Amino acid sequence: MIDLPVNKKIILFDGICNFCNDAVLKTINYDKENQFVFASLQSDIGKKITSHLGINTSKIDSIILYDPDIAYYIKSTAALKIMNEFGGIWKVSKFFLIFPETIRNIVYNFIAKNRYKWFGKKEECMIPSKEVKEKFLS
Repeated sequence: MIDLPVNKKIILFDGICNFCNDAVLKTINYDKENQFVFASLQSDIGKKITSHLGINTSKIDSIILYDPDIAYYIKSTAALKIMNEFGGIWKVSKFFLIFPETIRNIVYNFIAKNRYKWFGKKEECMIPSKEVKEKFLS
């Protein structure tokens, strides 16, 4: 059994990807309702959660949005659902959910495949600043 925070959605991300780390920091900034917490896929808790969900991260190269006891989402669906929670102009992201997931994931997969080449990667997962550390599961 995994001890997870109550009433929080968990975003699992590639902790060594510069693009992914920047997206996490932007998400923290836009998360005015304080509804998200984060864990890298490479962390112990990230591995426990993906194992609990039955997700093989060597086959699914993706961000994962996990709403405990409700559902989990991957790839473009996860990204769009996260953006939709920001409110304001970000609510437009909901429009893209009308497109078939397979079509949306073509774009997602193209970016995911090239993210290290375009944005680089870290040798290890980021260490969050003191201000955002509480947003990360350990």
